[in-house]
Amino acid sequence: MKKNLLVILLLLTLPFKGFCDDTVRYAIVNLSVCNLRSTPNFSAEMVTQALLGTPVHVIGEDGWYNIMTPEGYTGWVHPAGIRLLSKEEYSRWNSSEKFVVTSLTGIVRSGKSADSPVVSDLVGGDRLLYLGKKGHYIKVRFPDGREGYVCKKSGMRESSWRKSLDSSAEAIIATARSMNGFPYLWAGMSPKGMDCSGFVRTVLFLHDIIIPRDASQQAPKGERIEIADDFSNLAPGDLIFFGKRGVDGAKDRVSHVAIYIGGKRFIHSLGRVREASFDPDDPDYDESDHKRLLYASRILPYINKQEGLETTQTNGFYNE
Repeated sequence: MKKNLLVILLLLTLPFKGFCDDTVRYAIVNLSVCNLRSTPNFSAEMVTQALLGTPVHVIGEDGWYNIMTPEGYTGWVHPAGIRLLSKEEYSRWNSSEKFVVTSLTGIVRSGKSADSPVVSDLVGGDRLLYLGKKGHYIKVRFPDGREGYVCKKSGMRESSWRKSLDSSAEAIIATARSMNGFPYLWAGMSPKGMDCSGFVRTVLFLHDIIIPRDASQQAPKGERIEIADDFSNLAPGDLIFFGKRGVDGAKDRVSHVAIYIGGKRFIHSLGRVREASFDPDDPDYDESDHKRLLYASRILPYINKQEGLETTQTNGFYNE
């Protein structure tokens, strides 16, 4: 996916309307999946997505809102996509107990019954205010005040979820494999559809890990590894990058990313989420990706130890 710089340049060409009230600089994403676009128009290119409950900064307005996400990405959202809050309301949301959606999909209903009307869909990674247990359901509240009930098996109370978090390579790979066959979507960053870097970002976020949005931004993070011919120096959970080698001193051009799963195999989003191999004798051998392989990055040991590799407990947007 192209660098966010291109989006910023587009934004600079648009008219800007500032805010009269400087308290309106904060918002929470109000849809299960909110689309961010390059300009304030439904026909504009989608540049990324943000999930329900994500705290964002509002940096401009032109009918739509120009927002910045916790990983520093910017784009325009329709007013239905976010709920504007004062600084105090924003801080209260961040500090309140949440219900974290851990299933890949879910439904919020108006009552405690499978026959109750639907309030909204949900996807893995969404967060709503936790209002307590009600039988087999959890009562939740959206940023705009809507309330409803979600099946308990769809997620966990945030405090319990944090205690049970498993951010090992094995757990992360299991999450990635649970999305096998899910569709590719340019700029997508949810189980509804993901591009290559959105897939990696989504998988890690389900383990409370926040990394940069684009493959080219992810590549410099962690520990760079020049891949051995037999792949023996890679470990499951490493990110592997693809693209075009730079010549005459030019930088490599990173255009794709995948998660290494061991045994010369990897999982990525290309057409759909699928596994592939670097082994010519493997039925899943991917010759074209093998030819454009660049290098790998080991990021898991550097979470919360290197800038740009964070969790929601350390990212500033979640703690204001």
